Amino acid sequence: MKLTAVILAGLTNLAVASDHRDLSGDVWASSLTKRQTSWAKRQTTWNPPSNLVKPLQEVWDHESSTYNNGNLLGFKNYGYDIIKASGGKLNFCVRWDSSATVTEAQRTAIASSLQKNVKKWTDNLTGFMGWPYDNIPVNVVGWAAKNTNLLQGSTSGIDVYTTTDSEGVAECDPRCGRIFHQDNNYGSCPGGADRHYDVSLWLTAGMDGGAGGDWGQRVGSEYFLSALDNPHIWLHEFGHTMGLDDFYDWTPTGQTNFIMLAGSSQVVTEFDIWMMRDFWRHVANR
Repeated sequence: MKLTAVILAGLTNLAVASDHRDLSGDVWASSLTKRQTSWAKRQTTWNPPSNLVKPLQEVWDHESSTYNNGNLLGFKNYGYDIIKASGGKLNFCVRWDSSATVTEAQRTAIASSLQKNVKKWTDNLTGFMGWPYDNIPVNVVGWAAKNTNLLQGSTSGIDVYTTTDSEGVAECDPRCGRIFHQDNNYGSCPGGADRHYDVSLWLTAGMDGGAGGDWGQRVGSEYFLSALDNPHIWLHEFGHTMGLDDFYDWTPTGQTNFIMLAGSSQVVTEFDIWMMRDFWRHVANR
């Protein structure tokens, strides 16, 4: 993963970005580990299993030296920052990058999937080294589509956007997006701060791979709807939102199957969780 300048709706932002190789469908073809192994999920202190101590240190050393020109702690829009700025919740806006219709039932299922799968990461921070939240409510507050007719059924309770970005893709209103307003000032958002979105779920027709960062996650629309219970590509991309790295060019000692090693696992593993905890303990008090 890297920190890179991106242009979004005319604004230049320093953003957390996944490796471009995440976009390739070939990377995700195998995904060997399919079953979640059990471990003691609730942890209050830094006490990883002995076999993970060395690889965790290797990961942190690599992130510290490669993120933000060696100033990892100077970047302040990792997922932990986003959740704290939003008062312990996470609001999504869905970008429907497809010419297909999406039913009300499908939209409800997508929201339920996000609620379930965010927890696969964030529940493992509960009680850990000052993490202030027991539960992270997840809401879908808006949908963007080129044409409102693509959103079948009732759209009550969500904001609907039909504007497009510079490439003609439906986008959620930049006035309401965290990536554009990291000062937490949503005064220009038509619905006010309560209707802001923290990250986008960008669903693109025909996409086989993924992308992720502090702006949100991007995966295939057909893929996500077919994998609602455990969208492993999305789980990897959400790991980027939480600041975790890609491992295309090296692997930590003894670690061969974990969600952040693209294509090696379909589940979030103990090593993934300890990497996230390690990240939090370093950024918590900056």
